[in-house]
Amino acid sequence: MKSNRPYPAVTVSAKAERSLRNGHPWVYAEEIRERTGELTPGGITDVFAAKGAWLGAGIYSPASKIAVRILSDNANETFSDAFFERRVKYALEYRRTVMGGDFNACRLVFGEADGLPGVTVDRFEDVLVTQIMSLGMEQRKDVLYRALVSQLAGMGVEIRGIYERSESPLRAKEGLEPVSGWYEGLPHSGATDTVITENGIKYAVDFANGQKTGFFLDQKYNRLAVARLAPGKRVLDCFTHTGSFALNAAKAGAERVTAVDVSESAVSLARANAAMNGLEGNMDFLACDVFDLLPKLIEERAHYDIVILDPPAFTKSRRTVKSAGRGYKEINYRAMRLLPRGGYLATASCSHFMENELFVKMLHSAARDANVKLREVEVRKQAPDHPILWNVPETEYLKFYIFQIV
Repeated sequence: MKSNRPYPAVTVSAKAERSLRNGHPWVYAEEIRERTGELTPGGITDVFAAKGAWLGAGIYSPASKIAVRILSDNANETFSDAFFERRVKYALEYRRTVMGGDFNACRLVFGEADGLPGVTVDRFEDVLVTQIMSLGMEQRKDVLYRALVSQLAGMGVEIRGIYERSESPLRAKEGLEPVSGWYEGLPHSGATDTVITENGIKYAVDFANGQKTGFFLDQKYNRLAVARLAPGKRVLDCFTHTGSFALNAAKAGAERVTAVDVSESAVSLARANAAMNGLEGNMDFLACDVFDLLPKLIEERAHYDIVILDPPAFTKSRRTVKSAGRGYKEINYRAMRLLPRGGYLATASCSHFMENELFVKMLHSAARDANVKLREVEVRKQAPDHPILWNVPETEYLKFYIFQIV
């Protein structure tokens, strides 16, 4: 393999070549057939087909199963700081366009979907919370973070600090240590919590200790879809976390809303969020296991018009998809049994590995066992600040269905 380009290179298998030509940006270590030049961890690396065609350039990670993450298939591209600053600019301009008035609390960078592999950035008013899961982006985070702050300032948004939540075990697979705390390369100030407004509802966000980056932004518009059904209804919100679906239903005029989560601390925060919005008067909060609660409610013949199922990911790998499917079926079957004819079920899965085909198959099976028919009301996905690239299936993960029981 000969090249006039200034970068070291790898040659890949026919399988990897097909994947790259179809637009997928990952080269797996097992698909590399030849290495040329001095490949450096986190450095730019060219990727060639076996017959010599240049396929793209990306960042090399020797410790990871994903050995190269493609950054560009433009042969004229140089990977200076300006390249990464442009990627940040495109990501911010996209969010400002598609999110409009919701730009104050949204995901600003969504990894491969924004051409910044392994990078997540959420904005919570005047704080940015970040996760970096790839070696090459960790090495370039100073450039990324400074670009985010300066470009947001140009949009009239002043950021008081960047808080890193790069704690996932996935970092170990890139040879990286966990990182948590204020990013010291830029000024920062204030407490590690804040208040955001989403859909007209205020939420306290503990971005230092909350799950992931502190708040789940991807269901923003799905919450509104459920809220449209809620006026005058009795609502059960399972896996409520900090109360977002429940609060949207209560604000919309639900007769009564019960919010349930196994975490005592999450329920306490949901209760505090309800009080902050003046909505606690028609809400109840339970700290218990949904798997235990639903059979009990069926036995008690409890009355609900809407049941919301927004569980955490039951599977984070293909190996456990089968057992996860049993968990999803159990809660959906119970919810269908609990609801009366004419009631509404809103059900979700946030696991990429629980593919839509499997999720739909599970719903059919649950409905058959519960002896009900499902009338589809809406099929939804993640909010557009978590964009889906059609050539990168990993960017699509959230399934969200609303049904009427008939």
